[in-house]
Amino acid sequence: MSNRDVRVDVRSVSHCFVSKDMVVQALTEFSFQLRVGEFASLVGPSGCGKSTALGLISGLLAPTRGEVLVDNQPVRGPSRHVGYMLQKDLLMPWRTILENVIYGLEIRKMPRREAQKKGLEALARYGLDAFANRHPHELSGGMRQRVAFIRTLLLEPEIVLLDEPFSAVDFQTRLVLEEDVRKILQREGKTVLLITHDIGEAIAMSDRVIVMTNRPGRVKTEMDINLQTGHESPLKARESPEFSSYFARIWEELDVGAAARA
Repeated sequence: MSNRDVRVDVRSVSHCFVSKDMVVQALTEFSFQLRVGEFASLVGPSGCGKSTALGLISGLLAPTRGEVLVDNQPVRGPSRHVGYMLQKDLLMPWRTILENVIYGLEIRKMPRREAQKKGLEALARYGLDAFANRHPHELSGGMRQRVAFIRTLLLEPEIVLLDEPFSAVDFQTRLVLEEDVRKILQREGKTVLLITHDIGEAIAMSDRVIVMTNRPGRVKTEMDINLQTGHESPLKARESPEFSSYFARIWEELDVGAAARA
């Protein structure tokens, strides 16, 4: 893989969280790359450092050792090239849906009229313009997650980090959101890293699945996902004849029993 093909390069990263009572080694010798336009997933035992990895790529955390590069440049803090969607939608209840969507643009000092125009266009593009003047409590969980997703994309990041964005909704809504998010990100050519505890979701949505060890986390194995059905529809991807084989291989690599005993 040439440097021009690499969007994210995590090089032998270790990270510790230090408090007055203890030191927790979250990651050790953690290395992987993300290709331009790739959709990859990180899976691993609970507490293995998946969210820490996203924090390092986003620039919200700095590695204890090693380095993280985005487009061949060391990460020195948050960047407009990287968008981060968290597990919770974090919509502000006192702001309308439009006001929530344009919040990031306001932080970037975009004139309010221009920000509102962009926000309304985005809401219309994703079928939520009728709710622009509603408040978060008036929307379902799935619609709130769509709003959070639109807010992330409105900042036009080249890299999108997704930290279990569908875990707070019911299974049916989750499947619909997977379809919507995958299609939108693929259409817009984003480079994506998803954290999920759902092996099926990782297989259905991803070009590649990266399996981590128990804490301190490192990469145990990487698996390219090639399905006859492709990835345009995560729902149809689950019907692919290769799906169950990938599931069994990833489950074996996770070795959940060993993680529970650790």
